[in-house]
Amino acid sequence: MMDGWTASELDAEGFRHPVWRRGDGPAVVVLPEVPGVTPEVRRFAEAVVDAGFTVYLGEVFGRTLEPRTPGSVARTLARACVSREFTLLTTGQSSPLTAWVRALCRLAHAERGGVGVGVIGMCLTGNFALAAMVDGSVAAPVLSQPSLPFGITARHRACPHLSDAELAAVKARVAGGAKVLGLRFTHDPLCPAARFDRLQAELGDGFERIDVDSSPGNAAGVPLWAHSVVTNDLVDVAGHPTRAALDRVIGFFRERLGG
Repeated sequence: MMDGWTASELDAEGFRHPVWRRGDGPAVVVLPEVPGVTPEVRRFAEAVVDAGFTVYLGEVFGRTLEPRTPGSVARTLARACVSREFTLLTTGQSSPLTAWVRALCRLAHAERGGVGVGVIGMCLTGNFALAAMVDGSVAAPVLSQPSLPFGITARHRACPHLSDAELAAVKARVAGGAKVLGLRFTHDPLCPAARFDRLQAELGDGFERIDVDSSPGNAAGVPLWAHSVVTNDLVDVAGHPTRAALDRVIGFFRERLGG
């Protein structure tokens, strides 16, 4: 099912999940979106491999290569709601699973070396890339449509899904020269503009945001309901704004990691 990928498992910080590895070059940790390692997530991960990186694909939920359907999405969300790994509604803290993500980043850095690793989270795992940045092994964090906590109030919509201590650590990293990249669609209710506004206010020039226009009648024909910038809603055509976003992610990894 995952031809060309090497399978292993990482047992760390009280959690155990499969990890798929492929490529050669600086390490990039890829965290899937709901419902898991879909064919579209694998396609993105292989694009990162083809760009000259070693990808560590953490399978933190779902079934390998299960297509994204209403049923698979609902099942994954239902499990996340009752899992001790995720906090979907709580403000002022990150999800417990971010400790496992940091352990995976440290493992990838130890194996591949270099200045550090890249990490990209999507949807439920989008904010995890920011929380991982607390660890010094992370040199290139990318937040793709970070969706936690769910935006039920103004406070939730502006929350970066970090504790105060974690936010302070991220700000210290940025003050020392680190950068953060964020991607979202302008009309995505799961990743409200307020979340990126907050990060921009906290991190200043250290936060680079890409807001892909998904307003009604937009020039690129992006649907109003678009959510997944580099996977399901990617239009892999030169000049399309989602392709430009994908190119920027690869460029960001090259700038921050080398290779």
